[in-house]
Amino acid sequence: MELFSLKNKTAIVTGALGLIGKEHCRALSEAGANVVVADVNEKDCVEFAKTLETESIGVTLDVTEPNSIKKLRDKILAKLGHIDVLVNNAAINDMFENPKAASEQSKFENYPLELWQKSIDVNLTGVFLCSQILGTVMAKQKSGSIINIASTYGITAPDQSLYIKEDGSQSFYKPPAYSATKGAVIMFTKYLAAYWGKDGVRVNTLTPGGVENSQDEFFIKKYSEKTPLGRMANPTDYKGALIFLASDASSYMTGANLIVDGGWTSW
Repeated sequence: MELFSLKNKTAIVTGALGLIGKEHCRALSEAGANVVVADVNEKDCVEFAKTLETESIGVTLDVTEPNSIKKLRDKILAKLGHIDVLVNNAAINDMFENPKAASEQSKFENYPLELWQKSIDVNLTGVFLCSQILGTVMAKQKSGSIINIASTYGITAPDQSLYIKEDGSQSFYKPPAYSATKGAVIMFTKYLAAYWGKDGVRVNTLTPGGVENSQDEFFIKKYSEKTPLGRMANPTDYKGALIFLASDASSYMTGANLIVDGGWTSW
């Protein structure tokens, strides 16, 4: 079990207050890491960090702003001295202000440019900036693990029929930006793994499947039927995979995409 230990390591999780982000933080702390809980609301980050088992801190972070990331870096180095694990988890799913208009707006033919650009800024540019600014610290110290969180929709197209209601109507289409950005994250992972391999920095992707989170019953049923294990994921289902990628248990693994999706992409 020594291989899975993160004792005395410093781990950063972006988008740390999200449903899976919190479980990432808990998993890293349980493995012994000091966790940096990073998200847009500093007060909530600080409060959540207090619930973790190890010495952890909460810090505000805007992944689209280089200066925000640099402030985070400087604070961590001053307090904890090193950066060993970066989990690029921050991402957005499109939210439409008017639910009644969501069906039309989410169609590819009508999809707003501003939503496309916002997804690129957070889901892709945010991963680039955090990796560049925080990963450079790892490269200089000749060790580290970067874990980019992608999605099954980054390797397979969304099944739009999942969003058709029992009455035959469709109030939502999975928009194009999420798939495009998550697919790009997977390729960026390979680029960075090849670039920083000589510096001892491992870069891998963790691709999760859909997590059950109070969705409509018809959607949960349809999604589960398309999954060999017959269910959507629980928020805790990715903890083991994350610790594997963060720790020495995966010391000869880089540039890989670890898919944990209940078999969704196997057929």
